Amino acid sequence: MIEFPRKPRAQLLPSAVMAMLIFVFTEVMLFSGFISAFTIMRGSAVLWPPPGQPRLPIEETAFNTALLVASGAVLYFARRRFTSQPQSLRRWLMVTIVLGGSFVLLQGREWAQMLGQGLTLRSSSLGSFFYLIVGMHALHAIVALGILIYAWVRLARSVPRNVLAAAEIFWYFVVGIWPILYWRVYLS
Repeated sequence: MIEFPRKPRAQLLPSAVMAMLIFVFTEVMLFSGFISAFTIMRGSAVLWPPPGQPRLPIEETAFNTALLVASGAVLYFARRRFTSQPQSLRRWLMVTIVLGGSFVLLQGREWAQMLGQGLTLRSSSLGSFFYLIVGMHALHAIVALGILIYAWVRLARSVPRNVLAAAEIFWYFVVGIWPILYWRVYLS
């Protein structure tokens, strides 16, 4: 029997993009579990926040949140506007990195303040969930910043679009999940 060569199928999504989408989906489920557990624990507490625990810095974190959201907006508009101009895109990608890095540094300062005021992993259920949820987000933000820096370096040598697209997806996840975490952990 004669076999005819098959025409290769066009790839619907680049592998890097598909892999990042699958990863982000699993991370959404992870954070959904954290928020659900926090909500159940908080709902069953007689007093909230637990006595003797410091108040979370809502105003400072609102500023940090604005920095993070601004970084996502800069990346979005830079990508849309400067796709054909890699050097301009590279400049605006650095603005995104600086804004995101500022968010991480200010959150780190917040952690140091909270530890100084007695909020620790073992001080209360608030402390445990605060450091678990916010710490997991910080870890994701640091990794996403590393990926963005990698894409920024590669843009100097013309990064493949799928690498930049995967980096963007992860950064948008980090930016998008934070307002939900801020609302549930800090404001409710």
